Amino acid sequence: MSRAPLRLGVAGLGRAFTLMLPTLAADERVTIVAATDPFTPACERLAREFGARIHPNVEALAADPGVDAIYVATPHQMHAAHIALAAAGGKHVLVEKPLAISLSECDAIIAATSAAGVHLIVGPSHSFDAPVLAARALIESGEFGSVRMLSAQMHTDFLYRPRRPEELDTAQGGGVVFSQGAHQIDIVRLLAGGLATTVRAHTGNWDPARPTEGAYAGLIGFAGGAFASVLYSGYGHYDSDEAMGWVTELGGKKNADNYQSGRARLAAVTDAADEMRRKAARNYGGADYVPGAKPAHHEHFGSVLIACERGDLRLTPDGVAIYGSAGRRTHSLPPPIIPRKTVIDELTAAIFDGVPPLHDGAWSRATLEVCLALLESGRSCREVALTRQVALARPVSSPQA
Repeated sequence: MSRAPLRLGVAGLGRAFTLMLPTLAADERVTIVAATDPFTPACERLAREFGARIHPNVEALAADPGVDAIYVATPHQMHAAHIALAAAGGKHVLVEKPLAISLSECDAIIAATSAAGVHLIVGPSHSFDAPVLAARALIESGEFGSVRMLSAQMHTDFLYRPRRPEELDTAQGGGVVFSQGAHQIDIVRLLAGGLATTVRAHTGNWDPARPTEGAYAGLIGFAGGAFASVLYSGYGHYDSDEAMGWVTELGGKKNADNYQSGRARLAAVTDAADEMRRKAARNYGGADYVPGAKPAHHEHFGSVLIACERGDLRLTPDGVAIYGSAGRRTHSLPPPIIPRKTVIDELTAAIFDGVPPLHDGAWSRATLEVCLALLESGRSCREVALTRQVALARPVSSPQA
C-alpha cells in the first residue's frame, strides 16, 4: 500500500469516536472518507465537515472500495460482528477496547482478521499514553533492573455519566471492568511485560439504580514474580485528577470547583430515554457537542507507580518521575502536538511497514482474560489462573513528539 493518507471508514460516531476525533482530524497520515451510524445528525455533520460518504450499515461500509481501514467504535457487544464484516471486506481494523466481551469472540475475531490478511489494532487504551510507553522503554533500558511491583489506582464519576441501558448491564459488556479495566489492565500488563499468571479480586456493585460493577480491586501475579495491585472506583466521590495536578484523563485542565457535577447532571434525568438523549447530545453531531481543545498535557489513567530493583518510576501527565538510588530526576516529554498520536503511529507502522503492533488481537484477548478473571474472582472469592497470556510482541521505543 502506498504512503498516501490512510483512507479511514468509521463504524460508530458515538462517544468513543467523539474522543478520538481530534486525533483523526489532526494527523495527516489518516483521512476520514466514510462512516455509518444510526444517529443521523452525526452522519450529516461528518459529511459536511469531512466530505465523508455515509453508508446505511457496517456491511456497506466494509464493501466501500475507497476505504483502506475501518475504525470500529460501536458498542462492545457488537465488535465481533462488525470486525468480521470489515475483515471480509479486506479492510484493516482499528477497534476500540475491549476487543470483545468473551474469549470465544476474541478467538473468532483473530481468526477472521488472520484469514483475511488484514491488520488488527485494539485501542486506544491508556497503554498507548506517551508516559506509559516512555516508562516501558526506561524499564527495557536495564538501568532499573526488573519490575518487582506495580500499583495503579483511579477514581472517577464513570458510573454517573449518561449511559445507555446496556452500559449498565455486565452481561452486555457494561460496568467499569470492561470499560475501564481494559485501560488499567493494559497499562500494568505492558509495564510488567504482559505475562500475567493469576488474579485475585473483589468487585463492588453498590448502587441499585446503576446495577453493574462500579468498582474493583485486584492483585495480579506475573511470570518472574512481579505483581500488580489495581484499584478503580467510578462512584463519583474522590477524583484522581486531584492527584494529577487537576489534569484531566484527556490531558486538559480541570476546574476543581466542578466537584460532583456528574451526579448533579444525572439527578436531572427523568428516565432511561432522557438519559440516552443526554448522552447523544454531548457526542459528535449532538446539540451539546463541543469540539475537544488541544491538550497541554498527555493523557493519564490515575496514579501508576512501578517499583523496580534499582528505582521507582511514577507516571505523570508530563513524563516519568524517577526515584533512583542516586536521587530523583524527571524524564520529561514534550506536550503532545497531536493527541493520541501513538495510536496512529502503531496503525500506520503495521499497515505501511509491517511492524508488529503491540496492541494486536492476541495481546488484547489476554487483557480481556484478566478483566474476565477480575469478575470471576469477585464472584467466587477465589484466585483465578490465567492461560491465554502473551508477552509484548516487540521492544517498546520512547514515543516521539
